[in-house]
Amino acid sequence: MNAIISAAELATDLSGERPPTLLDVRWQLSVAKAAGEPAFDGRAEYAAGHVPGAVFVDLDAELAAAPGPDGRHPLPDIEEFGAAMRRAGVSAKVPVIVYDGGQGWAAARAWWLLRWTGHPDVRVLDGGLSAWAGDLSVDVPTPAEGDFQPVPEPAGFLDADGAAALARSGVLFDARAGERYRGEVEPIDRVGGHIPGAVSAPTMQNVAADGRFLPAEELNARFRALGADDGTEVGVYCGSGVSGAHEVLALAVAGIPAALYVGSWSQWSSDPSRPVAVGPDPQ
Repeated sequence: MNAIISAAELATDLSGERPPTLLDVRWQLSVAKAAGEPAFDGRAEYAAGHVPGAVFVDLDAELAAAPGPDGRHPLPDIEEFGAAMRRAGVSAKVPVIVYDGGQGWAAARAWWLLRWTGHPDVRVLDGGLSAWAGDLSVDVPTPAEGDFQPVPEPAGFLDADGAAALARSGVLFDARAGERYRGEVEPIDRVGGHIPGAVSAPTMQNVAADGRFLPAEELNARFRALGADDGTEVGVYCGSGVSGAHEVLALAVAGIPAALYVGSWSQWSSDPSRPVAVGPDPQ
């Protein structure tokens, strides 16, 4: 099953006999704002217009636990996550389509969590809301309670020790911008640099200018050139497990399974005992 869906395909599915559950996960990374500049409000964006039938999901409140030692976007409590998904109408036997404003990171986080906890049919709207050509709605639906019960998979998830080991035994991709990987700048976390052995693979290089993913064969060639050969175990991390989920999604489009280190650099760098590498080379 393809991990992404086009806007045209979504329109067809929504008008069919078995429409998918539709989740709107608009979100932006919180960074320092200029004086007087309002912070991004995904719920307000949703209220101003969304794909008809979509239910808003709050990434910070429902797809992550509170920031702390485990990172800026640690795993949510699984029971609380399941309850949030059921409130949004998610059921195990009904397809789920997730979208955000266009960057794809937040939608990918929802996709990864649902897939990792056992939902069999989840896709991301390629290009996000920006790709949607249909009408928007301001009506807020009240979905029937879903029946989804999350059961995390043993595979697909990395902790800090697992990420460190994978950087030696397989390939661990760093999905952040190259300058953060190299340690030249670090606008958010305690220190710049990367996990020793990790390979720089910025997730923004997986998409075209319009935010849609590159063709599967191009993505496959890119990741293979970076070391994701047949039989090689692959993992991904980023700053806090959001853009890294987008790279896991890109790898899925390319036909390459990968695990996500959810704590990512925000967890790794907060522990002074963890080694930090700088510069363009993995070591």
